[in-house]
Amino acid sequence: MRILITGAGGGVGQALLARLPEAHGAAHSQLDVTDAEAVMRLIGDRAPQLVIHCAALTNVDRCAQAPQEALQVNAFGTQNVALACQRVGAALCYISTNEVFDGERGAPYGEYDPMQPANPYGYSKYVGEQIVRQLVPRHYIVRTSWVFAHNGRNFLQRIVGLAREGKPLSVVTDEVACPTYAEDLAEGIVALVQTERFGTYHLTNQGALSRYAFARAILDAHGMAEYPIAPIAKAQFNRPSRPPTYSALQNTFAALIGITLRHWRDALDAFIARERQQV
Repeated sequence: MRILITGAGGGVGQALLARLPEAHGAAHSQLDVTDAEAVMRLIGDRAPQLVIHCAALTNVDRCAQAPQEALQVNAFGTQNVALACQRVGAALCYISTNEVFDGERGAPYGEYDPMQPANPYGYSKYVGEQIVRQLVPRHYIVRTSWVFAHNGRNFLQRIVGLAREGKPLSVVTDEVACPTYAEDLAEGIVALVQTERFGTYHLTNQGALSRYAFARAILDAHGMAEYPIAPIAKAQFNRPSRPPTYSALQNTFAALIGITLRHWRDALDAFIARERQQV
């Protein structure tokens, strides 16, 4: 199968490329998804049978500060990709987020629960989902959350980096979701797109916990069990974006076809073991 991966320079994109040697990867330096002509030209030239659209503006605070930029990249950029897929007859796999939900129900969200975006980032991805549904009948929408990857700058790396510098740590207790290892997510996506069972799916590592509990587990696993972390509420954490309170995702439909990801704790151990091998 001819496959094109947008956002191939990111953690999930790199993990997908490692598992799909036949795929062509387009990093942001090679493809600006907001450039409609460039997107149409690349996808037209490559004529893929499937596009896995990972490219996105995922910095939620930046999206809150610049909501129009978030829409330009995550919605208009997705429209460009979807229209190009439509022209060449390609299927489209769109990577979305738990933040299309507001997190107020206090229970895990299923794939077809009503969406109410929590913030400008979530709204931009919500709009992207609607565009994909409208323009590309043969599509997968894959929602995930709290992705951590090698060579990245995500929550896990920030917590470890600050602790190693001896900086004080304060982490919220009232933001709950499912941590997801990029390598496991990529395996799940590869398995999913081979089924050609189009639709909406939730792919996260199993288990949900708070940011505070995840930070504690991260430091404990790195041998820093004595390093203090102050528990705080979201209201005490001054930041531009307000993430959903409880946005754990329930994997119903992928599990029914045999696709599940391991527990987040096992994924964290695997991540750390691989990091140590690379030192």
